Amino acid sequence: MPCASNGTAAIGRGQLRVLDERVAAKRRIFEQYHQLLAGLPGIAFMPEPPYGRCNRWLTVILIDEAEFGSTTDQVRLALEAENIESRPIWKPMHLQPVFSECRVRSAACGVETGRQAVARRSGQTISEDLFARGLCLPSGTAMGEADVERVGEIIRRQKGRRKLET
Repeated sequence: MPCASNGTAAIGRGQLRVLDERVAAKRRIFEQYHQLLAGLPGIAFMPEPPYGRCNRWLTVILIDEAEFGSTTDQVRLALEAENIESRPIWKPMHLQPVFSECRVRSAACGVETGRQAVARRSGQTISEDLFARGLCLPSGTAMGEADVERVGEIIRRQKGRRKLET
């Protein structure tokens, strides 16, 4: 029995025709965010590995609260106040109730160990650290330079806001 209908297959074939354009747009959006934000203390981006080329389908920043002076959630809420949708990265499976009692695989060797790889900076597991500090930014291919600049400016304005509020 086929996995997809003929209609789904036709949509997929149509999307393949514009794949290169979409990847180019996603990479342009990522590069613009990177230029706007990479120099800020406490903001980090996923590097591109030397063995491949990322499609940059989703732009995610990591926010170090101590260095940036605002939390990931404060930045998300500031964007939301301007009617801009962003969201945390995906919640790790082991934090979801249905999987809370499951053993995990070690990042180092892929063997079940009952313990998890620990992030160097926070003492959390790597996935917990990424979930706590990661923020998915708008990155739709219809975004223009002005759209990305608007998002970047709102994020820049959040630098040090936590210190001002306390």
